[in-house]
Amino acid sequence: MNGVSLREQSIVIIGFMGVGKTTIGKAVAKRLYRDFIDIDEEIEKKYNMSTSDIFKKYGEKTFREKEKEVILNFCNKKLKIISLGGGAFLQDEIKDTCLSKCIVLSLDLSWESWEERINLIVDSRPVLQGKNSEEIKELFYKRQPLYEDHHSKIKTDNLDIEEVADYITDALKTAWDIYEPNT
Repeated sequence: MNGVSLREQSIVIIGFMGVGKTTIGKAVAKRLYRDFIDIDEEIEKKYNMSTSDIFKKYGEKTFREKEKEVILNFCNKKLKIISLGGGAFLQDEIKDTCLSKCIVLSLDLSWESWEERINLIVDSRPVLQGKNSEEIKELFYKRQPLYEDHHSKIKTDNLDIEEVADYITDALKTAWDIYEPNT
C-alpha cells in the first residue's frame, strides 16, 4: 500500500455532476468524524469566484490544472472525505493517484433519476451551459466510463441521503474490520 493504514486513508467520492457527491460526502464525513473537502469549493476559494466564472474567465484548461494540483494535494492527506468534480477523472494522473492512495467510491444514478434533478443544477454547472437535453444526455452517457474505476460503486436510485451515507459508512467499517481488524 502507501504506508497509510486502510482505516486512515482518505475517501474520494466520484460520479457525474449532480449525483449527490457533496451532500452524501458531508453526511459520511459527519458519521466518520472526518473533514469534508469539496474540490470545486477549494478551487473557488483560491480564485475567489464560482466554478462557472473560472471557466468563463480562465477557461477549462486552467481550471483542470488547478483541479489536479488541489486533488493531488488532498490525496496525500489522511482521514478526509473528498468530493471530486464530475470531470476530475478525465485526467489520468488524478484517477491513478486517487485509486492508489485513497478509497474511491463511485455514486451511480440512472439517467432517469438524474434527469429529474437537471433544473436544480444546470445553472451552476459550466459544462452544461448552452446544451439542450439531448446533448446533456449524451454527455451523461459519455462520462459514465470515467466512474468505472473505483473500489466500490453505490447505486443511489430511490435512496435518500441518509440511506446512502449509512450504507457507505457500514460498508467501510465492515471492510476495515475484515482487512485491518483491531487487535
